Amino acid sequence: MTKPAATVTQNTWEFLRDPMITPTGFREYDARWKYPDEINLPGITALGLGLGTQMRRRGIDPVIAVGNDYRDYSLSIKNALIVGLMQAGIHVKDIGPALSPMAYFSQFHLDVPAVAMVTASHNPNGWTGVKMGFDRPLTHGPDEMGELRDIVLNGEGEPHSGGGYEFVNGVREAYLEDLVGDFRMSRKLRVVCATGNGTASAFAPEMFERLGVEVVPSHNRLDYTFPNYNPNPEAMEMLHDMAASVKESGADFALGFDGDGDRCGVVDDEGEEIFADKMGVIMARDLSKLHPNATFVADVKSTGLFAADPELQKNGVKADYWKTGHSHMKRRVKELGALAGFEKSGHYFLAEPVGRGYDCGMRVAVEICKLMDRNPDMSMSDLRRALPTTWSTPTMSPHCADTEKYDVLERLVQKLVAKFDAGETFAGQPIKEVVTVNGARVILENGSWGLVRASSNTPNLVVVCESATSDEEMRAIFAEIDTVIRTEPSVGEYDQTI
Repeated sequence: MTKPAATVTQNTWEFLRDPMITPTGFREYDARWKYPDEINLPGITALGLGLGTQMRRRGIDPVIAVGNDYRDYSLSIKNALIVGLMQAGIHVKDIGPALSPMAYFSQFHLDVPAVAMVTASHNPNGWTGVKMGFDRPLTHGPDEMGELRDIVLNGEGEPHSGGGYEFVNGVREAYLEDLVGDFRMSRKLRVVCATGNGTASAFAPEMFERLGVEVVPSHNRLDYTFPNYNPNPEAMEMLHDMAASVKESGADFALGFDGDGDRCGVVDDEGEEIFADKMGVIMARDLSKLHPNATFVADVKSTGLFAADPELQKNGVKADYWKTGHSHMKRRVKELGALAGFEKSGHYFLAEPVGRGYDCGMRVAVEICKLMDRNPDMSMSDLRRALPTTWSTPTMSPHCADTEKYDVLERLVQKLVAKFDAGETFAGQPIKEVVTVNGARVILENGSWGLVRASSNTPNLVVVCESATSDEEMRAIFAEIDTVIRTEPSVGEYDQTI
């Protein structure tokens, strides 16, 4: 196999023949590129050959389940990937259009060792990528991604005989059956089902109906042009639209799903957005009654309540704060035997006996409905208000080039650690510690905190702040962090700020 070129001019003979792959597309825990600017179809085929070669080198049974999300170019990408996998002698079980969690489910359902899901996740149109894994329910982490990158970029893909292809029907039906089973709601619920015209439109409304939940539709028609907004329940645009639908319809709450259905966003009956970390605390309270002394993992962007909430302490909960990223979180949940992991971005990892340990927005929606069924006298806003009050920012992402962001972050971490070492105050508070497991989480004496880290899948830094005392302090923490960030001239504008 020849080494892929980093750039090939579009609309040339070479572009249709020679693999082109921009190296920065190999991220910490999946692969993402702008298509066709950063990768072409021969490049995707080279990726498939590399992935198949990686399977063979690791002694993995040469069978893989492959799916694709609902974008107009995803089928072409998947077919190019399949060609490469078959070149490597891999037997491909094509499950058709899918959500990422449906692809993860198919590993269990079809009993296959490997999965590759063609998806740009919640990224806007123009992006593509692959989420993949060999050790269910885990997906590739930094080590596996580094190994795959080297195989592909060094032209080490090895053709092998024995490749095959079959299209497998019925996985969608089995996935929905697995989600709902014979559970039916005993209380009446009206739920705004927000899918932003993305892939979840083909799953979520039917899933709610099977549960016995009345659906208030919100952009549930499949349309890969995303005519309303990009399906991303972490973006304020989608959350505000969900809130408007709740107020208009008088629904009990709204649940929104991203482009590949592995994340879930929540808006309560009063139109208040409940960020996923707070929703995680609500779920952890409920689940820890059923499973006392459980361990819950939270990512470093999440609320401090997993450790501080009196209810969770009463139920004997152990909290573990870990690296952001679906692969890091899945691995940590499995390692610790945790009941669940919660990520601020809306990935929830519900492990046995609730789920199978992978992130599934549909499973979260089912479990939220069950939680409401177990608390028939409570509204979603009652559950929100029952939590200790904190003030937190949305996830804010200032632009920083992929080639620079990790060096920039390293310098920012050093500057923030230096403040702690010098005994400086931060937003008027002494600094208790700076956690550097994933960027820098500056924790103040009163439990408030601010975080800066590098985005794993886009050219951005990520900033999140939470105050245990006031909106004013939250803003002061953000101002302190932003002041440090502005010492780096290569950091650009935020996608959204408070």
